[in-house]
Amino acid sequence: MFRINGRIIKNNKIVKDLVVEDNLEGSYQDKLKRCIDKICKEIDIARPYWLPVNVHEYNKRRKVIFDYNNFIDDIDFDKFVIEELKEEE
Repeated sequence: MFRINGRIIKNNKIVKDLVVEDNLEGSYQDKLKRCIDKICKEIDIARPYWLPVNVHEYNKRRKVIFDYNNFIDDIDFDKFVIEELKEEE
């Protein structure tokens, strides 16, 4: 099971928090993409653009923080954080 936590942060407070799961077949990237799509649709934000620094950060920590630089349109929050959750044993 692949799980991702998505959080919207505004003024240093979590205003939206959502965990989504993906149990479908596919590559790691496919599962990550589907989870991010689900989170963005559920909390009603555009999908962020991944900049090279975001890819490096995610590959290193399995967590990434998106800000206004990752969105074309104006956003009404400070950060969008996604983090892979480890499987419970």
